[in-house]
Amino acid sequence: MASAPAAAGSGAGRGRRSAATVAAWGGWGGRPRPGNILLQLRQGQLTGRGLVRAVQFTETFLTERDKQSKWSGIPQLLLKLHATSHLHSDFVECQNILKEISPLLSMEAMAFVTEERKLTQETTYPNTYIFDLFGGVDLLVEILMRPTISIRGQKLKISDEMSKDCLSILYNTCVCTEGVTKRLAEKNDFVIFLFTLMTSKKTFLQTATLIEDILGVKKEMIRLDEVPNLSSLVSNFDQQQLANFCRILAVTISEMDTGNDDKHTLLAKNAQQKKSLSLGPSAAEINQAALLSIPGFVERLCKLATRKVSESTGTASFLQELEEWYTWLDNALVLDALMRVANEESEHNQASIVFPPPGASEENGLPHTSARTQLPQSMKIMHEIMYKLEVLYVLCVLLMGRQRNQVHRMIAEFKLIPGLNNLFDKLIWRKHSASSLVLHGHNQNCDCSPDITLKIQFLRLLQSFSDHHENKYLLLNNQELNELSAISLKANIPEVEAVLNTDRSLVCDGKRGLLTRLLQVMKKEPAESSFRFWQARAVESFLRGTTSYADQMFLLKRGLLEHILYCIVDSECKSRDVLQSYFDLLGELMKFNVDAFKRFNKYINTDAKFQVFLKQINSSLVDSNMLVRCVTLSLDRFENQVDMKVAEVLSECRLLAYIAQVPTQMSFLFRLINIIHVQTLTQENVSCLNTSLVILMLARRKERLPLYLRLLQRMEHSKKYPGFLLNNFHNLLRFWQQHYLHKDKDSTCLENSSCISFSYWKETVSILLNPDRQSPSALVSYIEEPYMDIDRDFTEE
Repeated sequence: MASAPAAAGSGAGRGRRSAATVAAWGGWGGRPRPGNILLQLRQGQLTGRGLVRAVQFTETFLTERDKQSKWSGIPQLLLKLHATSHLHSDFVECQNILKEISPLLSMEAMAFVTEERKLTQETTYPNTYIFDLFGGVDLLVEILMRPTISIRGQKLKISDEMSKDCLSILYNTCVCTEGVTKRLAEKNDFVIFLFTLMTSKKTFLQTATLIEDILGVKKEMIRLDEVPNLSSLVSNFDQQQLANFCRILAVTISEMDTGNDDKHTLLAKNAQQKKSLSLGPSAAEINQAALLSIPGFVERLCKLATRKVSESTGTASFLQELEEWYTWLDNALVLDALMRVANEESEHNQASIVFPPPGASEENGLPHTSARTQLPQSMKIMHEIMYKLEVLYVLCVLLMGRQRNQVHRMIAEFKLIPGLNNLFDKLIWRKHSASSLVLHGHNQNCDCSPDITLKIQFLRLLQSFSDHHENKYLLLNNQELNELSAISLKANIPEVEAVLNTDRSLVCDGKRGLLTRLLQVMKKEPAESSFRFWQARAVESFLRGTTSYADQMFLLKRGLLEHILYCIVDSECKSRDVLQSYFDLLGELMKFNVDAFKRFNKYINTDAKFQVFLKQINSSLVDSNMLVRCVTLSLDRFENQVDMKVAEVLSECRLLAYIAQVPTQMSFLFRLINIIHVQTLTQENVSCLNTSLVILMLARRKERLPLYLRLLQRMEHSKKYPGFLLNNFHNLLRFWQQHYLHKDKDSTCLENSSCISFSYWKETVSILLNPDRQSPSALVSYIEEPYMDIDRDFTEE
């Protein structure tokens, strides 16, 4: 009999089972073919009618078919399981049957997740597929949910051991058989019920792993406020359980819609926001609020995030978590890394843990240990890294949510930042050893490596923590705060109020604060490192908002400007993302700062270097426009100051002299308007529109706005496309009004970053959009009638 292809699993290369696949079974000379049975079961599964379970067949019939089909006796076991799992059963026999079924599926799942699955298998259909096809999944769901049924006022109970077996079988079936996880996700009452199984330590790990997989494919986000006794459940978790629970929370508190992605258009995001306003808070927002209402929740997360490796649980507790280790955390690849390191250290240090190879028949799948066994240090570190990844992610999401100020206050109070500072060298940015923990098939520089992911998550947290919030000064220690005060005193300027208000008991301790540590590793980062982008973003967030001379000088004194220029000019960085982050950081560092421009001119001290710098700027204005904006704003301020130091910089700085030329400004203005359109505006490139407005606002201040518009018109004609640029700009400004006049945060950011009142922004846009063709400052005055196209509808449905 010809063998049909193996049932595809949930991993890469998954195929769809079809009638043609089922029909690959051989004929039986006039008798019903096994393929027909499976096809009918598959159709019943899809429609809910006809053959759907093993109980619809006789045991004799199933046994006869099994001889030919090699179903491993699974349908017969399901028949017995159904008979022994009725409401009045004591479940003893039921549990014995589950013990028979479990190894038939677990071996298959282990082979699948450890990538040791053969391309072709002897059996025609995997056991997990047969188990699901004959109704095994639905039967286990019913068994698990028996405690929700009351008989004569008493609820049924099943043992933790039995629940554990059911959960493991369900998870293995989800791993290997397509569509099972999605079907479970559609059973909302079952998903909610699963949370209640996490109250038992014996079933916690299996339950959490299954929930995480289910929520990952669920179309609608679950609401945590529907989970019975959520506060009590979470409060009773130990620290290990809470860390693993954060993997589930990561799915429940992050918006399912990717509208916050920089690549999504602002039109789409605005439409989504309008829809959200009419619907009320999203499920993610409701879930965030539910978590924040749990007493001590954020405090415990902060303790987990800042816990030292030596404070984590010992060998016994960790090995208990490794029971059925192939389901631990993401998948067996993580344990693959753990096992490899453990074996390496075992060879060198005569370590102590021997893991069974995948597929070993050792009872419970637990590794052999001795009484004197010690967990290898690198394994402890990996254990802690995997926990901290999830905890930092949850804290980061909460920091960006609606309750941001509340979360900020709590994580400051619970000393998250000083705690992370103490872990920086030994854990977060520790040096790689020869046996650094890297996932199978990856390398140390791959973003999938736990070490790498922890660093990126740490940098994202710093970015969210510092962005437009006065708590950013907690990234410094007491000596560094005193240094900020001294900088302000020397410059004879008022000290920043947020510095004065900083609670000194909550800042970093030790010789260096977290920001200084970050600068040190940033300057040592290899040119090709993926961290450069995140490091620059984290440091830039510290400078973002109202410009602070003291903050800038603090960073300038530590060589940050020279490092950035080296990366842009001397290393000739090619990564667009890194270049954009460096240009943004350079703009914030130099804005309105005469000393920064002097340092710039000292570093870019030849025409050759300056031309390389300009080449990088002009290679992509989407990436560099924030720097262009900051230099343009600085030039305008310097030109209005009477100061010898400023005059010297104006006369010597190549960059200021370049930007001061009207042809340069017009070239930038023309290209900035030309590279964006309303339909393609994103959070990433909308800065091009605002930079073009800054150039025109400063021209308006000097009563040169009509000149700049006239020059734009001439440039249009020189390109043989009259009207195409100004029509586009008109549409962009109309969108600007819709977008910014209803969003307080964005308008505040524009005002703080430019030191131009938002009322002046609005006035300038209104003047440009004036419909009076006689107005010398109105766009329509420079668009000839035949080319007028200013009333286009750019809204999206």
